[in-house]
Amino acid sequence: MPSHVFADRPAPQPPERETVDALITRTRRLRGDLDAVRRDSASLDDDVQGRWHRALCDLAVHQLDDLGTHLGQLKDGLPADGTDGPRDEHSWHAAFSEHLTGARPGSLISRVGSAEWNLITDEMSWSEEVYQIFGRPPEKGPLSLDELPSLLLPDDQTRLTAMVTDCLVDGKPIDGEFRIIRGDGKLRTLHMMGEPVLDSDGCTASMWAVLRDVSDLRRSQHAVRESQDTLQRRQQIASTERRIAVELQRSVLPHWCGPVRLAHGDPAALDLAAHHLSAAAPTLIGGDWYDTMELPGGGSLLTVGDLTGHGLSAASGMAMLLGALRGMAVAGIAPGPLLGHLNHLLEVSAQPALGSAVCCTYDRGARKLVWAQAGHPAPLLFRGGTGRALAPPSGALLGAAPGAAYGQAEVQLLPGDLLVLHTAGLARRDAMDESGPDRLLALAPRLAAAGTAEECLRVITDECGETERRDDACVLVARVPRGGSPDGVPAR
Repeated sequence: MPSHVFADRPAPQPPERETVDALITRTRRLRGDLDAVRRDSASLDDDVQGRWHRALCDLAVHQLDDLGTHLGQLKDGLPADGTDGPRDEHSWHAAFSEHLTGARPGSLISRVGSAEWNLITDEMSWSEEVYQIFGRPPEKGPLSLDELPSLLLPDDQTRLTAMVTDCLVDGKPIDGEFRIIRGDGKLRTLHMMGEPVLDSDGCTASMWAVLRDVSDLRRSQHAVRESQDTLQRRQQIASTERRIAVELQRSVLPHWCGPVRLAHGDPAALDLAAHHLSAAAPTLIGGDWYDTMELPGGGSLLTVGDLTGHGLSAASGMAMLLGALRGMAVAGIAPGPLLGHLNHLLEVSAQPALGSAVCCTYDRGARKLVWAQAGHPAPLLFRGGTGRALAPPSGALLGAAPGAAYGQAEVQLLPGDLLVLHTAGLARRDAMDESGPDRLLALAPRLAAAGTAEECLRVITDECGETERRDDACVLVARVPRGGSPDGVPAR
């Protein structure tokens, strides 16, 4: 069947999300139907049956509103691909029921009761459920309206008094919440809906109310709000850290990108080009670096490296290592001993980490490359349309072995030779891909046809610069200009 048949169809949703969407739709329809019933109940007689009818309608409206809130929260919490949570339909519906009620099925009904206070006879009537809500033994009898505020938290006493006064004096219905401390010391949140009962003269004779224990619901909503606030704070912190890491990375890495010559006007100077490839996800900002600089005495520094980790810590660690590397290279320290000092620097760092690096110095007069490595992919040498990795001297990962010694190797380069220094993630298609160097070496014919370091860099980034990179990567290309050959031996 042609693929375009399904081009405009939405991706199928997991069964849990479809179930919640269906429940939300039904809840909205039921809410609309209930509003119509509630409007009709307003015309009923002002007797016990009429009051119960209106109270039950109001209670059902509150229940549906709470249900809609919970369904929305539940939908937001479901994974888009349905990979988490109970897979069995029965267990999912059981979990859903527990999410809504916070207790066993049917327990919500036991937390709703009615009460009436007669202002003429001072008689009071509580249903059995109200005694359960207040944790009060039925033999002690109900509390009067004057006694009721004594169970409330001080902050809520004024609110309840105002609601009762408005009901008894002005005939306003009651619809509000307050918190009580029960006799067993438990804090509960109650929702009260009430209305005045008028006598034949239109005066308030009693107050009738329905009380509902909404403690579990409010606790659940509070937990959701706290989780949302915590998530928002974490997102803000993460966003700030990403921004600082990017700014730090940009400030430390060389400002040039593309071709550059360190010794202007010197025909023997290396033709250089470099590029930093960012990971697709902004949270994966790594500690990869590249650098070149002119050294005293006519030499050049070439280096790439990678510090483990992501985010601000990796970027700050990279900045520390690269700054130290530059200083020691300018001071004339050879690549092997230089990596030994970087290893010690990571050992004593306040934030221990591991790193890999290649450090090279190039004498353009003799076309000699001296290099050392610390657990890093060796430079690739391309000559005459073929490529190979240089044989690496000994060298452990930076920060892995206290007091480790790092060997050096020397390579005699020829006119037209091309060096490619890169970090491990450049040519990997995924975390398990170990074919990176072979993938780069296969580019030898195309690199031989390229005329400049910038063109060679474009060939490499076209092949390895996928838009959905899983990690940062750096690549540094150095081409030896064509010309006369100095005395020396062929490259090993």
